[in-house]
Amino acid sequence: MEVLELDMLPESCVSVILSLTSPSDACKSSLVSTTFRSAADSDTVWGKFLPSDYHEIVCDESLQFCSKKELYFHLCNPRLVADGKMSLRLERWSGRISYILSARELSITCSHDPMCWVWKSIPQSRFSEVAELITISRLEISGEIRTRKLSPNTKYGAYLILKTTERSYGLDSITSETSIEIGSQTFKNTAYIRCQDAKKQQLETLFYSNRKQMMKSRVVKGDDRVMSKREDGWMELELGEFFNGGTCDEQVKMSLMETKGHQLKGGVIIEGIEIRPKT
Repeated sequence: MEVLELDMLPESCVSVILSLTSPSDACKSSLVSTTFRSAADSDTVWGKFLPSDYHEIVCDESLQFCSKKELYFHLCNPRLVADGKMSLRLERWSGRISYILSARELSITCSHDPMCWVWKSIPQSRFSEVAELITISRLEISGEIRTRKLSPNTKYGAYLILKTTERSYGLDSITSETSIEIGSQTFKNTAYIRCQDAKKQQLETLFYSNRKQMMKSRVVKGDDRVMSKREDGWMELELGEFFNGGTCDEQVKMSLMETKGHQLKGGVIIEGIEIRPKT
């Protein structure tokens, strides 16, 4: 009986109600009746699930779509935006948005010096260029994004997407410092540009414990995070997390720095920084 009463509502009212739910709920409600099906497919509903700046995305990419629902599902697949320097994707059933800032969108110390960094194209990357570190003593990488581009009331994590090469050296002699800055808040931590390697850690503790402690004393205390493998074949290193309340537009700065070891380092490829919702 309750379903029949709801079914008597005008389609426009049902559309407004469904727009306050989620993409998953809207899809499920289309099975209730023909009125619900029509309302669940309406632009009123799916317009609420699209990013607030979707007009800029559509203009930028010249996407072909017949409805906002079709556009929504287009954006559930990763798409290059901002002249190919960023990648955007929506979570299919929640609508929460993720971005990847390409290496070209990041601030990388000495990235224009060919003695330090080389910009090149590789088939494994979603972007036209990645940055490969040749040699440097001060490693500083940072990226920025405005909270208005992200989903409100959502906890986000920021992840450096990278790969080490066969000739990598000096990357894990000392922990790197990571930080997230949002508004007046700063969250700091530490990380190693390496994978989890219990055997290597045991050898370091056995032979280089004094040197290791001396090096660690130069940086802030933290979790000493390590790289983990991604589904796309790259590695990632978590830089930190933050909560986007959505009440105001703030700038988020994400960074990784290793400037206190004073040793040369090289052999890492930077693809970008991903900002994605945390479960």
